Amino acid sequence: MNLALPDISAESHLPKAYSYALDWVGMENIALPIRLENTLCQSQVNAYVSLDDPLAKGIHMSRLYTRLLELSSIQNINLADLELTLMDFLESHHDLSKHAKIEIHSELYIERSALISNLSGWKSYPFMLSCQLLNDRFEAELRVEIPYSSTCPCSAALARNIIQQRFESALQKQEIGLDQHEILNWLSRTDAIAATPHSQRSFAILHFKLDRNIKHIPLILFINQAEQALMTPVQTAVKRIDEQAFAIANGQNLMFCEDALRRLYGTFIHHHSIKAFNFKVIHAESLHAHDAVAQGSWQW
Repeated sequence: MNLALPDISAESHLPKAYSYALDWVGMENIALPIRLENTLCQSQVNAYVSLDDPLAKGIHMSRLYTRLLELSSIQNINLADLELTLMDFLESHHDLSKHAKIEIHSELYIERSALISNLSGWKSYPFMLSCQLLNDRFEAELRVEIPYSSTCPCSAALARNIIQQRFESALQKQEIGLDQHEILNWLSRTDAIAATPHSQRSFAILHFKLDRNIKHIPLILFINQAEQALMTPVQTAVKRIDEQAFAIANGQNLMFCEDALRRLYGTFIHHHSIKAFNFKVIHAESLHAHDAVAQGSWQW
């Protein structure tokens, strides 16, 4: 004899004293491979719907999970695919929910060439893609973290100052003359270049509200444009010639955290693929034990 299996979520109702609608109910940290920018990204996905029926015991989480699995078969996921998944979430909960949300947490690996030599290596860019349907209004947000190097303009000025003082002192003491070879030999001494500017590993955290009409999710484009604006992205495999080129890039692009943020503003304000942004840059100081930060937004 075949007996129907019990469905507590459908059969049980809450006592009126505990009957409240809930903003979001769902699952987090679902392991799911996602193909984005023609790259397979091992992801952790969060999936939610609202529970608008205050008397309902709960949602049907398995219905969210099975519809979410369909995303893994898409060759290059875009916003239309995610909007369709959210619509499926709501269709499977038509009597319970009005709102749906997906969050994809992952990393995009991009192969980067060295500055001068023929070496290359892989860089990881953590990102989060969030989409939701609220009262039939689709919204999409993308957040990505980009590491770069920043050299302090103040320390660079102080280093130049002490080098000038040492050079002036050497001239006055007649340790060197104005002969070109003597000057070059003096500059090669470790006690001549008595100070160097301090640099720090820095991070740009870029949060975008995407235009829903874009054909694909421009993650690589955003990363490339941000690195071009900052001009000192961190490197992977290098030879000495690449390290020297990196030192030159840092020396020619001195910046406080405010400078870095304004460069990013200039790149992305009025960008055709976004409706708004909220940016934060972090310079993990090598001089201080604390960080220097700047944050700003446009139409957020």
